[in-house]
Amino acid sequence: MARKPASPKAEPAAAKPAAPKPDPRRAVVDALFRLAANRSWDEIELPEIAREAGLSLAEMRGLFPSKLAILGGLGRIADDAVLAGNSDDLMEESYMERVFDLVMRRLDALAPYKAGLRAVMPALRRDPMALAALGRNAVNSWRYMLASAGIPTEDSLGGVRVRGAVLLMSRVAETWLEDDEPELSRTMAKLDRELKSAGRIMARVEDVHRLTAPLRGLARALCGGRRESRRERLRNEDGDGYAAAI
Repeated sequence: MARKPASPKAEPAAAKPAAPKPDPRRAVVDALFRLAANRSWDEIELPEIAREAGLSLAEMRGLFPSKLAILGGLGRIADDAVLAGNSDDLMEESYMERVFDLVMRRLDALAPYKAGLRAVMPALRRDPMALAALGRNAVNSWRYMLASAGIPTEDSLGGVRVRGAVLLMSRVAETWLEDDEPELSRTMAKLDRELKSAGRIMARVEDVHRLTAPLRGLARALCGGRRESRRERLRNEDGDGYAAAI
């Protein structure tokens, strides 16, 4: 009796790639801003945020030490979004054009959180400690923002540029929070005015910095001479024990 040919074996179904796990840090930030859109900032408690994010309180504690830190996490989300973009096509443009682009890209990244920010900001303005903490975060953010667009941040005027960008962003954001037009025409007009004002101020700062360069060099020389004289006096008074004392 002839044997029937064996039926071909069915190929195992290809395993579906696992869906990427949601970023728990972003989940916490999103949860806070969903709550903040409908609740007073002072009423939102940490356990509520954890439940909204689908995490235990212990898991959330491993991500953020405080509610204010969660708020700062939004800055990191905006940083990542801007830094992931490409500013190479702007490198031939003026600093003003580059900052305009950075601000608008940052506002685009913050747009999903606008309702929550609008509700939160009045409470934060009444809290000097919160404003100081957010200000430090903003300085760190804008150091990277400017650097990504090829704007110097580590030279002698780098700190002025960074803090100027923080102040500019703060002023523009106030208008943006109240600007519900799809084209953001009010926001862009405000940004244009602030950039022109900042450009005039920065030009004066650079002029003063350039004109006072000889005086700064003289001051460094004089201070260096005073330090040297003091070291010499200490050597004369204390002998070889001076180095050991340091």
